[in-house]
Amino acid sequence: MNAAVPFPLDLPELDFEAAGGSRIRRSILPGGIRVLSESVPGARSATIGFWVAVGSRDEYHATAAVSGHGSTHFLEHLLFKGTPTRSALDIAVAFDSVGGDSNAMTAKEFTCYYAKVRDSDVPMAIGVLADMVTNSTIDSGEFETERGVILEELSHAADDPGDVAGNALFESVFGDHPLGRPVGGTPYTIEQATRHGVWDHYRQHYRPNELVISVAGSVDHDDLVALVTRALDHTDWTRDDGALPVDRRPSTPATLTGTRSLQTIPRPIEQVHLMLGMPALVASDPDRVTLSMLNAVLGGGMSSRLFTEIREKRGLAYAVYSFAGAHSDAGMQGMYAACAPRNAAAVADLMRDELHKLAETPVSDEELSRAYGQLSGRAALGLEDSDVRMSLLGRAEITLGEYMDLDENIRRLASVTATDIADMAARLVAQPQSLVAVGAVDDDLFSDADTPKE
Repeated sequence: MNAAVPFPLDLPELDFEAAGGSRIRRSILPGGIRVLSESVPGARSATIGFWVAVGSRDEYHATAAVSGHGSTHFLEHLLFKGTPTRSALDIAVAFDSVGGDSNAMTAKEFTCYYAKVRDSDVPMAIGVLADMVTNSTIDSGEFETERGVILEELSHAADDPGDVAGNALFESVFGDHPLGRPVGGTPYTIEQATRHGVWDHYRQHYRPNELVISVAGSVDHDDLVALVTRALDHTDWTRDDGALPVDRRPSTPATLTGTRSLQTIPRPIEQVHLMLGMPALVASDPDRVTLSMLNAVLGGGMSSRLFTEIREKRGLAYAVYSFAGAHSDAGMQGMYAACAPRNAAAVADLMRDELHKLAETPVSDEELSRAYGQLSGRAALGLEDSDVRMSLLGRAEITLGEYMDLDENIRRLASVTATDIADMAARLVAQPQSLVAVGAVDDDLFSDADTPKE
């Protein structure tokens, strides 16, 4: 590959070789189902993912017809609880008895049910996952049981100040946008959820033209298509032969309203968990590689500027880093640190200062080389895991509309200059900033730190 490969939604077949000799193929089946595979030479296992392009942002306030906030995550739990032909125990035993792993993840823009098994067990995994996704009964008794499980999960997250800060940062940066809501809902919305509402959510969004199946590892594409077709033959998911895959989400950056510059959440704990964030790039922005390089320099490791300045030189924090998150129409740049309450305002100022320095003075050749080495090395090492390859395929199909292999990724990283990083930092500095603090603090502590510098 010499460039990213586009994934048009009206092209029935794709077939190309990627870096390292792996072969990637994509087929669009009747009903708009997309099946993607990456056959990796020498692999003896495979990771299978069943993706649906519905996430927490697609929920609405509960009515008789649609589900409430948290229903997507609620549904993720319920699909493991049984079908007309498999009980919850049957599903668990199917994977446990072959040493496989199965799980699911709910995000803001998609849900994925996945499993990792030996190559000889791929047919079983395809059959079980297909049954779960297309034939869930959403039993009323299991619904009430899982309500309790999810409430416990939310309680667990509420006891983690880092999780609390993360949810609050999304709320502060994205404001009234649906991306600002927590993925799992709140105890109130889960208590109010009804089996009827979640069932409607399931029937509305779990449809053939929303389904993406990605498999990476030891896999033959033709065999995979045959397995998927056979697994879905007894459902109505392949009957609408003329349907095309659902359009991808628009990538035009959203206008954010209802944002907050400062949010303090009092907790009787020893440290303050600080997060500083601002709007950044959408997922498909071509400058996203530059943002990755910026984060490698700013807070990507023990040699990063944040780590060096805040921890190594001043001893003000144990954990400190930066990160970026991107969605179809909105993105975020963030920084995190955990410190003593007396140091919180100073650490917040230092985080701002380091971003300003990146905008004002181009990084050195040494830092640029180190950032390139860090990201290119991580990209290569990540591909040793079929889970990562499966996820890259699924996200490329659902969100990006193109696939970028390791060689193209490395080429783009190498093309980023010190000026590019400075320009990106300047774009971030110009955005409204949101500061979140969880711990023994109040707004007064940040009275001078909550206004972005000119």
